[in-house]
Amino acid sequence: MPAPEPDTPPVSPDAASSTSSATGRLEALMAAARAGGGKGPAPVELWNPPDCGDMDMVIRADGTWTYMGTPITRPALVKLFASVLAREGERFVLKTPVEKVGITVEDAPFLAVDMAVEAGAAEHGPRGATLVFRTNLDDVVRCGPGHQLRFAHGAGEGEVVPYLHVRRGLEARLSRAVHLDLMELGEVREEGGVPMFGVASGGLFFPILPAAELGLD
Repeated sequence: MPAPEPDTPPVSPDAASSTSSATGRLEALMAAARAGGGKGPAPVELWNPPDCGDMDMVIRADGTWTYMGTPITRPALVKLFASVLAREGERFVLKTPVEKVGITVEDAPFLAVDMAVEAGAAEHGPRGATLVFRTNLDDVVRCGPGHQLRFAHGAGEGEVVPYLHVRRGLEARLSRAVHLDLMELGEVREEGGVPMFGVASGGLFFPILPAAELGLD
């Protein structure tokens, strides 16, 4: 089997011996992704390529991308694949001008690993600051219209898991450190006649839990 390209993710010996065609498929996918742009999010909504099934690529819950069980360690390669990532219903696909293939996402495709507070715009009033997040792939996302926060129920009572919409139905789960920083910015506002604890950003308020559950009513 020919030597892989320098930026091809490593494949374990057992996998390589039985799936040489998979390496070729991956290389073809890389080439198609580059042809489709390769720098920043590609215009996947404009493409309607044939569906070529699924491949053994997984985005782990910790943000690690793997191919055939082996981590893809080159950031540039991960960003290349992320640039053509799309969501179709509950399915995640890598979509290029010539094909699309399904991959597995254990939780969210991105992680929000940093957060800053940007001074408020005048039209949003005195409390109109915007929360700015950075993902593990260096996307910078300003939370507000089109980039909302949502809070899913966690495993424990009263536990929530925060997610931020990044683009095209793709979300970033907030890291634990960012989650804690976010909660420090929480406040109580009335929503539908119920006092709610939540956070404000970009002129919007994102309720997290009823204030009564936190003893804040």
